[in-house]
Order: sequence, then C-alpha cells, then structure tokens
Amino acid sequence: MAVPQRGTSRSKRDMRRSHHKVTKPSLMECPNCHNVKLTHTACPSCGFYKGRQVIRPREA
Repeated sequence: MAVPQRGTSRSKRDMRRSHHKVTKPSLMECPNCHNVKLTHTACPSCGFYKGRQVIRPREA
C-alpha cells in the first residue's frame, strides 16, 4: 500500500481548506413590508414576492 514519505504540513493542509469557510446569507429589505428577508425568496412576514402575494403570511 502506498504511504506518503512525508506528512502534509499544517501550512499546506490549511491552504487546501481555505475555501471551506461559512458565508453569510445575503439579506435584503422587503419592498412591501420593509422587513429583512433572504434574497430570491418570498417574504415570510407578508408573503409577497416580485410585487405579488404568493404565500399566505405567517401568523405572528
């Protein structure tokens, strides 16, 4: 079985993992009710998406 002659250094290991970070979700203000919502999704508080109501709003 093949075994590497030298182990991977911490530097090389961490360079390989440099893209494994968590990104923040992109948020925007709802143009209808002005609450913060995820982009490209219907607003959970008013139910509007692209200027029309697509879901029934969540009961608060």
